[in-house]
Amino acid sequence: MLVAFTASAQIGIGIKAGLNFANQTGDDVEDNSMLTALHGGVYATFNFGDRLAFQPELLLNATGTTYDFGNDGKVDFKTTYVSVPLMLLFKLNETFNIQAGPQLSFLTKAELTDGDTSIDFSDEVEPTEWGANIGLGLNFGKLNVTGRYCIGLSNIAKESGVEVKNSVIQLSLGYTLFGGNKSEHLSKMPWLKPWHFYFYKMDE
Repeated sequence: MLVAFTASAQIGIGIKAGLNFANQTGDDVEDNSMLTALHGGVYATFNFGDRLAFQPELLLNATGTTYDFGNDGKVDFKTTYVSVPLMLLFKLNETFNIQAGPQLSFLTKAELTDGDTSIDFSDEVEPTEWGANIGLGLNFGKLNVTGRYCIGLSNIAKESGVEVKNSVIQLSLGYTLFGGNKSEHLSKMPWLKPWHFYFYKMDE
């Protein structure tokens, strides 16, 4: 007897963008304030039933802080990453969800900016950063709104004895382009077939 089992999650593919209210913390960080920056990218939501979902994302993500040197003025320290959040979503109902998960970020640029003058600072910043995210999400059909607190877990400063970590409040607006509801399954999205697994067992 041939028994076929199909493991298929309901998948939604979308885009998102929004604001980062970024800051930095650490024993060696002082006289600084929040920096407003941007993020944007794509996400895939794997829905497992009515309560649970897994959502990996790929974002271009700007963080940093603003340092105040008094009479010498203010300087923006901005770091730009390609970030990969791996979020687990617990759905309270069709509208609200709680989400949490780790985030791995890869540095693309770090710079100090004073007005029209910018200095590349990438050599002083670690190339990768680990973080953790926790937040709330709201779904309105294909539209979604997310608020997260993103805390840096790893030190981004290369200099020995110096500790600097990122801290970001993130607000996002997303739109699901494909899938994401009960009427659309993987069978209707053949270009996602690698995520549609078949397991066979032959009983003789």
